Amino acid sequence: MNKTELIQRIADETGESRNDAQKFFDAFTDVVTDALKREDAVQITGFGKFYVQKREAREGINPQTKQKINIAASKVPKFTAGNALKDDIK
Repeated sequence: MNKTELIQRIADETGESRNDAQKFFDAFTDVVTDALKREDAVQITGFGKFYVQKREAREGINPQTKQKINIAASKVPKFTAGNALKDDIK
C-alpha cells in the first residue's frame, strides 16, 4: 500500500472526503516528525512507538576499496510495533 492508497482508505473508513483525509494524514506525519526532531517518543498504545535512536561514530570499511573510513555519529528514526498490532497480524 502506498501513500495515495492509504489516504483513500482513511477517507473510506472515516467517511470524510479525500482532501480531509489528506489533511489528517499530513497533520499526523507533521506532529510525529516534530516530536522526533525534539527527540521525543510518540507512543500509540496498542499500535506502536516512534522514537529516535542515536548511533555512535564508528570505523567502517569501504567495500569497494577495502580502505577504513570513519562513519559519523547519527540519529535514526525507529518504530517498534505494539503488542496489539503484533497480535492482529498473526
